[in-house]
Order: sequence, then structure tokens, then C-alpha cells
Amino acid sequence: MPKLEVISVFALSIIILLVICIKSVSGTQDESEITLTVVFNEIVTSPNAGKLLIDNALKVLENETGAAINVNYVEFHSDNSTRDKIIRLLSNQTTIDIITVDQIWLGDLAEKGLLTDLTNYTTQRWNRDGNEEWYFGNWEGGKSQGRIYGIWAWTDVRGIWYWKDMLDEAGVDANSLKTWDGYIAAAKQLNSVLRPKGVEGIHLTGAGHSPDLWYPYLWMLGGDILQQREGHPTKGKYWFPAFNSSAGLKAISFIQDQVNAGINPQKEHRWGEEFIDREFAVMIEGSWMPTKFVPLQDFEKKIGFLPMFPVQSKDNQTSTLMGGWEFSIPVTSSHKDLAWKLITLMVEPKILAPWLVEHRLLPTQVVIGEGESRIEASTSFPYYDEMISVIPFAGFRPNIPEYPQIAYYIKEALDAVYYGTKDPNDALDEAAAKSAIILGWQS
Repeated sequence: MPKLEVISVFALSIIILLVICIKSVSGTQDESEITLTVVFNEIVTSPNAGKLLIDNALKVLENETGAAINVNYVEFHSDNSTRDKIIRLLSNQTTIDIITVDQIWLGDLAEKGLLTDLTNYTTQRWNRDGNEEWYFGNWEGGKSQGRIYGIWAWTDVRGIWYWKDMLDEAGVDANSLKTWDGYIAAAKQLNSVLRPKGVEGIHLTGAGHSPDLWYPYLWMLGGDILQQREGHPTKGKYWFPAFNSSAGLKAISFIQDQVNAGINPQKEHRWGEEFIDREFAVMIEGSWMPTKFVPLQDFEKKIGFLPMFPVQSKDNQTSTLMGGWEFSIPVTSSHKDLAWKLITLMVEPKILAPWLVEHRLLPTQVVIGEGESRIEASTSFPYYDEMISVIPFAGFRPNIPEYPQIAYYIKEALDAVYYGTKDPNDALDEAAAKSAIILGWQS
């Protein structure tokens, strides 16, 4: 981990305190002014990207309220330690009015009592219907235990990226990548032609987040990571591991088939840079890929995209994984009502849509994804229409505190299959048994 990343996260609380202190002693702030502190995750396309979104919403808010409002804007870089640092920051009662939360952190922060329950705000103070106006998964992904704690503002999806010239050189039809059998056959053909030149045919993620690239196979077969079950020793009804179902076994067997076909799991992962560097002909990766390619106007000429994961058969509906960031209000906020109003303005389509296009981020709202702004986005965002098309079929990771540990057990199962140390069925059953203990079903 680069030293700069560690410092930027470690110093987050000090930065916030310094900004507040500077404001308070500068003598430029009138006593009637209100100050909101907003902690925003880094957007890779440009520094301080979130500030522009906030500023545009703030102008509307000041006009509507007639109040003088300042914003202390703090940006953090997200890495593997960020969640723990943010938990510590909020647990120490640091005053923050709005924070961007990674969707997979939401349940943990809510369970710890660090986030404000926004359910009443959405049902009583908002003239928008999240269930109708958001894509289903993006609205549900803002909930923890049935209550709303986050408004999912932008998302991402994964799909199949490929170098057109490499497939042509190997005589592989891109459409063959759509099915499991075709994907395996393409890997063999690509490796036979490209591997002698130092290029791998197909990338297979074996890094820490490898479960994220396995879940879509589980979902497309009708399986799920967890399911609700009655009879929990302390909670009555709670989540129970479901990934070791017949669907899970078929899904992990496809991983085994890839390895057996000569696709090597990659322990190191550079979030698509290895593909852009032409080390692989095909890679399943996220919708952020165009942000890594310069000049962008050449992207679609050279690189193809299939908005899907390979399916077992053409009768299967594909799936993908969504990630992204949500706006939440910490319980430490001193201005919760005003913070809520600012959030609602930041996610207004006329304010949010152009910002999403500028930073090549995908919408969580149907009105943005299917509305007039889609036309503009399609002209400047490679494969935008294709990416939008898969959002309704996408899944998201569970919003529960135990999820990170469960994901670790699933990764252990995948590793066992990657390296042939366990039978797929045994690997999944062992991961499920460990997960059941974490979920409190047995000691």
C-alpha cells in the first residue's frame, strides 16, 4: 500500500478538525452562518470532484432557505483500511453532517448506531418515490434491516471487455464469450495464439475481492449469498448462508472449468490497468474502464464490451455486480434537517446527471438512466447504453455487519478451487458452516 494512501486516511479526522478550527478563528464567518461538514470519497477522474456537485446543490439550497451556508469539504481516498478509520472517526463523535458511504459498509455503520435513520425523511419529507424512481437494487441497497440509512447516488457494473485486434488475430468471435462453453473454448484458442507472445487470453480474478466476480454466476442460476430463515437463537428471523446451494455448486464449478482450461487466477489486481496495458485479451471488469484509457475517442474502436457475465446457456438471464457510493447523515451531525435537504438537492436529476456524465459514473435513478440525459451521456461515455442495460439485472452485496467475514470465507472456498486443495462442494459447505457461526446460528 503506498505511503500516501495510508497518510490520507489516517489524517482524515485531523484534517476535518483543522478545517473547522480554521473556519472558527479566521473571523470571516458570521455568527448567523451555518456550516456543514461533508466528507466525500475521492472520484478518480479529478480531485475535489465532489465539491462541484455540492456547490451546485448549495446554490439552490441557499436560494430556497435564504440562509448563509458554508461547507467544509473533506475528500478521502478509499482503500482497505478506510472503513475502519471512518468507524473510528464517527465513534469519536467527530461532527460530520454528510458522508459518502461505500454500499458494502452501510450495514456495519448502521448496526453500530453511527448513521441516522432516514426512513422518515424519505417517506414524510420528500416528494419522490424511491421505490419507483430508483432502480430496484439501488434503492434496496440503501437499507439495513428494512430501514433506509443511505441514498445510493451513483453505481458501477461489471462486464466483459476485450481487445478487438487480439480476438481477430486468434480467430475468436466475441459472441462466443457470452456462454460458458464458448468462454472456455475462446480461452483455449486465445492462449494458443497469444501466450507465446506474452499475452494471456482471459483474466480470472484471484485477488481479495474474487467473490465479487463469482456472485453473478450464482445469481443468474437463481441462487443467492444469504436468505432469511426463521429460528435464529437470538434474533428470531435472520440471515442464513445460501451460497452452497446447487446453484452455488454449478457457479463454482464454472470457476473450476476455467482453471482446468488453462486460465490462471491472478492474485494481483490493478482494477483494469493490466487489461489497458494489453497483458490480457479479455477481462471481466468494471464500468470504470474508460477512465483508464487515453485518448478516450479511440476506446470503442479498439476495445469491445459485452454487458454481461457469461451465462450457462442462452436461456439464462445474465447478471452482474453493482457497487458504488451512498449519501448518509452521521448521528453526529449538528444540522440533520439541512443535511437531508442538501442530499435531496445533490441527487436531483438536473443537478446530478451532468456531474455523473462528466465523471463517467452510472446512475442509480431510472429517470437519469432512461431519460433525456441518456442521449448526452451516450455520446461521451463509451458503452454507456450497454452498461445501463444491465443495471436492472444486477445484484448487490448484503448490507449486514457480518458480510466482510462471510466474503472472506467465500474467498477461501474459491482459493481452494483455484488451487485444487478441496472439492468444490466441500469448499462451499465449509465456507457456509463458518458463515453460519458468524451469523449466530451455532457456536
